[in-house]
Amino acid sequence: MDKTYQFIVNTHSRTGKAQQIWERLEDILRSRGVSYQVYITEYVHHATELAATITAGEETVYLVTCGGDGTVNEVLNGIRDLSKVVFGYIPLGSANDFARGLHLSGEPEKILQDILDSQEEHAIDIGQVRWQEGSRRFVISAGAGIDAMVCRRALTSKLKTFLNHFHLGSLTYGLLTISSLFQAPFVHARAMTVEGEQFDMPNAIFSAAMNFPWEGGGVPMAPRASATDGKLSVCCVYGIPRLLCLFCFPFLLAGKHEKIKGFDVVSAAEIRVTFDKPMVVHADGEDCGDQLEVTFSVMPNALRMPVL
Repeated sequence: MDKTYQFIVNTHSRTGKAQQIWERLEDILRSRGVSYQVYITEYVHHATELAATITAGEETVYLVTCGGDGTVNEVLNGIRDLSKVVFGYIPLGSANDFARGLHLSGEPEKILQDILDSQEEHAIDIGQVRWQEGSRRFVISAGAGIDAMVCRRALTSKLKTFLNHFHLGSLTYGLLTISSLFQAPFVHARAMTVEGEQFDMPNAIFSAAMNFPWEGGGVPMAPRASATDGKLSVCCVYGIPRLLCLFCFPFLLAGKHEKIKGFDVVSAAEIRVTFDKPMVVHADGEDCGDQLEVTFSVMPNALRMPVL
């Protein structure tokens, strides 16, 4: 039986340029006689609602998301049963850390052709962040502290919109990180892994649970992170004066921060972090509110994808 592909498309990605790209992709689908249905997102979290509707049945769904990292996260959190979905992705965003983690390159048209031609599947890990009132899946990263504050600011940033016009949207996160560094409160934190490892984090700056090495438009927060090892790489930064943090930033951008005192990267299937004051929390850049405690855990081999 021929596959019917379900497309969730965010035409507002790349400051609206995604609409033109989708039109070209649809020309390919029509010329190849592909059976498909398309759903265009119209508002924030619409992709979650669409994914929930599309995956409500019992049959396997071939679901392709066209958009940025935020759209991927919305779709991921709407899927009812991950085991019944084969998840394709065509990057149309500005940061595209998911595509970077997958080593997905080439023009959207080529990626679509590769998805349609694929005859094999593989599975990758995804993560979950839990707090007292709820939880959220993530595929790239989740975090608490400055990195989450930056994500919150980026959601409404005019700077990001401006830079997107020059294809420089990924610079938004670096620039917002520098400005946030002198505004975010430092708190005392404590971390404990499911394996029993514990450590205190005085003057905690952030804790980022990484499924892939990169977040924030290519920042290698955990250079050795892998989405196929059944663990998360959690980068914890603490006990570093603000000004010194600024000087450490180039080392972070270069992925050379693991040897600096105050930068710890812990590999764990699950880690719980508690704070003495509420910290901003994010999952793939989506705001999860201010929390006193979060648990980051991995869901091994949870997301089926076509081999490209």
